[in-house]
Amino acid sequence: MGIHYDFKSKRGERAMLKEAKRKARLAQRKAKRKSTTNEQDEMHDIGKPITLEDLTNPDKK
Repeated sequence: MGIHYDFKSKRGERAMLKEAKRKARLAQRKAKRKSTTNEQDEMHDIGKPITLEDLTNPDKK
């Protein structure tokens, strides 16, 4: 009776772990999606010519 008793008694603990893993995966996907959209916003203006200052200054956006 030991195995079956442990299985049912730990049902809530396993459910909480599974839910935590699912939330962690969702948070990771959201963070990844958010970081890819930020890169698109920082693109260089097409109408403006690229200068040496644009290429060498990391602080300038």
